[in-house]
Amino acid sequence: MGQTKDIYLAGGCFWGIDEYFSRIPGVVGTESGYANGSTANPSYEEVCHGSGHAETVRVTYDPARVGLATIVRQLFEVIDPTSRNRQGNDRGVQYRTGVYYTDEADLPVLRQVFADEQAAYDKPIVTELMPLENFYIAEEYHQDYLKKNPGGYCHVDFSSLKGLG
Repeated sequence: MGQTKDIYLAGGCFWGIDEYFSRIPGVVGTESGYANGSTANPSYEEVCHGSGHAETVRVTYDPARVGLATIVRQLFEVIDPTSRNRQGNDRGVQYRTGVYYTDEADLPVLRQVFADEQAAYDKPIVTELMPLENFYIAEEYHQDYLKKNPGGYCHVDFSSLKGLG
């Protein structure tokens, strides 16, 4: 395996986003957490009650096996990018959608994916595209939640993974 890279994806509840991206060939790891909020090392309860964080998944991938554009396009397969602070049955600022980057060199690719996606919608895309300000790992019971709880709630449609392997 070559050098890996990280991208941080918010797509509503992180349980489904974590499981979805863990199944993509070339993704070598996922980790649920809280990004871009105002409280240091927040608890889930603090996130639910106004810390400003988004439920986010750190996606670690091998760029020799899967490209950043492919990964971000897959996020758009499982979110409604025109819905602010709501995905599936989940509502609140912590369920906003976003792509948070740590490498400025990724920005041209990310902007192109966003432009391509916007062309498919009449309404404006409200998915955030911004640098990662902070990321705190979520509590252990949130990690690999759907692997541990296969019947758990999930708004993600896994059918768009077909053809990625």
